[in-house]
Amino acid sequence: MTDASLILWFRRDLRLSDHPMLTAAAATGRPLIPVFLHDEVVESHGAAPRWRLGLAVESFAARLEDRTGLRLVLRRGRALEVLRGLVRETEAAGVWWTRLYDPDAIRRDKEVKSELKADGVEARSFPGHLLFEPWTVETGTGGYYRVYTPMWKAVRGRDPGPPEAAPGRLRPPDRWPDPDRLDDWAMGADMNRGARVVAGHVRVGEEAAQGALGAFVAHRIADYGAARDLPAVEGTSGLSENLTYGEIGPRTCWAAGRRAMEEGKADAETFLKELVWREFAYHLVYHTPRLVSGNWREEWDAFPWSEDEDSAEVTAWKQGRTGMEFVDAAMREMYVTGRMHNRGRMIVASYLTKHLMAHWRIGQRWFETHLTDWDPASNALGWQWSAGSGPDATPYFRVFNPETQVERFDRDGTYRRRWIAEGQARPPATALAYFDAIPRSWGLSTDMAYPSPVVGATEGRERALAAYGARGS
Repeated sequence: MTDASLILWFRRDLRLSDHPMLTAAAATGRPLIPVFLHDEVVESHGAAPRWRLGLAVESFAARLEDRTGLRLVLRRGRALEVLRGLVRETEAAGVWWTRLYDPDAIRRDKEVKSELKADGVEARSFPGHLLFEPWTVETGTGGYYRVYTPMWKAVRGRDPGPPEAAPGRLRPPDRWPDPDRLDDWAMGADMNRGARVVAGHVRVGEEAAQGALGAFVAHRIADYGAARDLPAVEGTSGLSENLTYGEIGPRTCWAAGRRAMEEGKADAETFLKELVWREFAYHLVYHTPRLVSGNWREEWDAFPWSEDEDSAEVTAWKQGRTGMEFVDAAMREMYVTGRMHNRGRMIVASYLTKHLMAHWRIGQRWFETHLTDWDPASNALGWQWSAGSGPDATPYFRVFNPETQVERFDRDGTYRRRWIAEGQARPPATALAYFDAIPRSWGLSTDMAYPSPVVGATEGRERALAAYGARGS
């Protein structure tokens, strides 16, 4: 037994409740030193995720001090070096953290754990980012799941345990290490003028996330199955950004969904399925790390996707000026809000990889830069699912037609009018905000005509099917 301090290394778990690591640390009665590191993994994030992470850190630091009396110590540098320095500085006996499962995080954490243990420091990791640890979900033959539906059936009856309540006042150290200033990190610098626009659309912090979950369960979860596919309707939980930064815990969401099921709310199970889709993404990333950087189906390595990121067609896609209204509306929604409706994500990804025949990695990297709810596993799985190179039984038959998708999911044009200003006598503020959010170097303005399609719906589908057929799909 020891009374030496513990360093609590927070990453994508910026909350007080539903937090196994924090609950266990509080139970020790030892002095606790919470830290957040702007380390090599954070340094690799794109502009929008890094900016949004900075907001999450700021919110969490304030809530942590208000509720527990502890400060969040900020430091910048390579994780192992900074943590070693903090251990020496504070004479802490241990470093604890919540596990992550993407390759970059695993590589960093393995090094930290191995080296700290070699130094004689307790290095301990905890669950908390997922409902189920990836190695605890196995097929009947002991392997990992390659298809979502069997995995859903395997876990839908499992109890991940109740979410823990937030702790009360916690014991601080006798002396606090000197922190960095968050402002000095300039985490939003690469957002440029876009930060001002996107700031009006983010929901930051644990309290806001819990309020959003409560409102969703009370008013929208019963119609979630159909409403979640309509981009002009507020039909989803909107919790993707909060789950990304750990401002709300997955068990909190699961428990709320289960209660809604027990209360007879019709589509509550569909919400639980979406939580497990997130689990499936991390399950695959953990067991097959190539998902984030290369074709999950390695036989697709020879497929003739274009890798020209600066072609005229790809540039039109990036700028939301392909001439396909559903594609362009979704891209513009991303620039203004930092997020994109899931139906839009599937359509813009299909259009890039199949109609334009551009490599899915181009789109993956673009989303890594522009989504405030960017998640390494979900983003990779989404792009590979759309491209056909991922874990999917019938990629050959799934080429989304942007025009027929409009008829199904935005028949009255509400979503498109919300985001595309060209052609409207009085465009709404949301559509005009796109021109304030994008880089000035694009040279776009509201008085420009809306473009003709760079690749038509039928033309693109035929080209994609011919290419897919040539490879024997």
